Amino acid sequence: MNKINISIIFLFVVLRIMAQPVPNVDENIPYLMTFGGEAETSWGDDDFSQAFFFLIPEDYTQPFFIKVFDPDTGGKIDEIAGDWNTSCVYEVYGGEGVWSEVDARETSPTGNYKSGTLLATKTFAENPRYDNQWYTFGPFNPAQGEYVEMFGGKVFKVICEGISGDDGNMYRYYLSTEAETNRPLEGANAFAYEYSFRMHNDENEVSHIYPYIDDRTITLQILNFDWDMDGSIVVISRARQGDRIDISGEDHWTRDDLKIQEEEKESSFDFQFVKLKSPVVRNNNVVVNVRNQYGETLPFYTIPIGGVPKYQYDPTIVELD
Repeated sequence: MNKINISIIFLFVVLRIMAQPVPNVDENIPYLMTFGGEAETSWGDDDFSQAFFFLIPEDYTQPFFIKVFDPDTGGKIDEIAGDWNTSCVYEVYGGEGVWSEVDARETSPTGNYKSGTLLATKTFAENPRYDNQWYTFGPFNPAQGEYVEMFGGKVFKVICEGISGDDGNMYRYYLSTEAETNRPLEGANAFAYEYSFRMHNDENEVSHIYPYIDDRTITLQILNFDWDMDGSIVVISRARQGDRIDISGEDHWTRDDLKIQEEEKESSFDFQFVKLKSPVVRNNNVVVNVRNQYGETLPFYTIPIGGVPKYQYDPTIVELD
């Protein structure tokens, strides 16, 4: 089981994080991405399934809603492959084991990854009614989640899975206290152990994801899939000003390892996705996950724990005789 230092709980309680849109504004990611189960992986999705976890603070007791923007696969936002023929199912889980089950924190949809209690589900195909619109799941009672002591709150899980077809579904989530309006739930956060997302087509836009490095991590294994050699992936941390990691080509996984410095532990990293200026790669879909030296997955938080990391320059002072 991944362990998180008690300082995370302190940060959740004191900073009262406002992490409602998924992806969050600071991530500058256009959409999450899940393809139909019959798609070619060369389009940028390795397994046609993506899970996100939502953390509800312990002191919040009112109903809440999980909303999906553009849940269908069709129209202006999504990626067509021939004709629209794709269905994706969204499932909301709570209850015992929703997060604590080991398979739930893995990066492949195998084993008991759909752990917990199914609270709501709906399947969407091409449907103009839901194109460029919000669909609302809920209301949910925070008591329906799994209480995780080290998070200091209740955890819920949402899985989007492409069950048929070969088109690309682009979508977003929003955690809201109201059904009709996107109203933030103060103190909440969201995280995933694998990020599957659409890059910008504008070569001047830089996207970010924020893995949290716990105090047990000595070596960080960074894996990226189908980056299409689209520029560079740059790592910013307290001790790194912009290290570049190895990037993948089409339909290919690439791994790079970083040795973690002591001052980087118990903090977030900033992975910056910097596109090529020319030629511009359009409709680039990317998958990223990270693991520690034990092979355990580490989470990406939509709002980085401790804030967006900044390089802390610490010049050596030399005294002259």
